[in-house]
Amino acid sequence: MKKEMVIGCPGCGKSTFSKALHKATGLPLFHLDMFYWNADRTVVQKSIFKEKLQSTLAQETWIIDGNYGSTIELRLQACDTVFFLDYPVEVCLEGIQSRKGKARTDMPWFESVDEEDEEFITFINNYNSVSRPVIIDLLNAYADKNIVILKSRSKANEYVTQL
Repeated sequence: MKKEMVIGCPGCGKSTFSKALHKATGLPLFHLDMFYWNADRTVVQKSIFKEKLQSTLAQETWIIDGNYGSTIELRLQACDTVFFLDYPVEVCLEGIQSRKGKARTDMPWFESVDEEDEEFITFINNYNSVSRPVIIDLLNAYADKNIVILKSRSKANEYVTQL
């Protein structure tokens, strides 16, 4: 495993899992949110985002954490291993709530405790019916890759501990 991507519903713990994977493997870790967002909550130009991603994909080793549906297939083509954190929506919503008010190394801006993004919550609530089927189809199309589907945080922790 030299090129690993971590995907899953927002709030599932992709970044936490990726950090543990980084610690266990020593592979360099890249968070797509850091490529995409500016500190003032604006987004970078699409060309800059793609340039950063392409530069990362060209490296010999990496862990890339994040969804960004328009780039999943590109990352699937380049990776050797995919980790899909396939957790229940309730777990993801709890994850979103628990990270509020905490500084994060995977995001360039700070989310306050009382902040509520209804559009984001709706996306999470619809993830299993809208986004997940697309992910499953892509994983089936790239079945030659090492695909690890983890169904719970305890299984994810167990996986990393065994590395």
